[in-house]
Amino acid sequence: MTDQGFVEHVNITVRDCRASASVLEALFGWHVRWEGPAMNDGHTVHVGTDKSYIALYTPPPALLAAIPFAKGLPMNHVGIVVDDLDAVEARVLAAGLTPFNHADYAPGRRFYFFDENGIEYEVISYG
Repeated sequence: MTDQGFVEHVNITVRDCRASASVLEALFGWHVRWEGPAMNDGHTVHVGTDKSYIALYTPPPALLAAIPFAKGLPMNHVGIVVDDLDAVEARVLAAGLTPFNHADYAPGRRFYFFDENGIEYEVISYG
């Protein structure tokens, strides 16, 4: 198949899209691709690479208050591939986040962490 698909973006609701974007920029070397107004008078920041990104959406306070922010509702985690797992883990720790569930099995090494919104990230290195 020559027209193989890939994930271009994932849209996630967070408490503060600018703060979450700053953390992801620092951890993964990403950049803000776009930022602006969004549905229901909210705000969105697209942060990632030139090829793919995470759209971080923050609704207005009245809508934000009703969101449970619990793991697995309905998303389980976001997987991010990196070249240097140890360097990213050091940045995760420096950001005040806690890596856990380290594993080393085929085809690569990995660990997980929760961001300030309770979103779980899996960081993987296949190198």
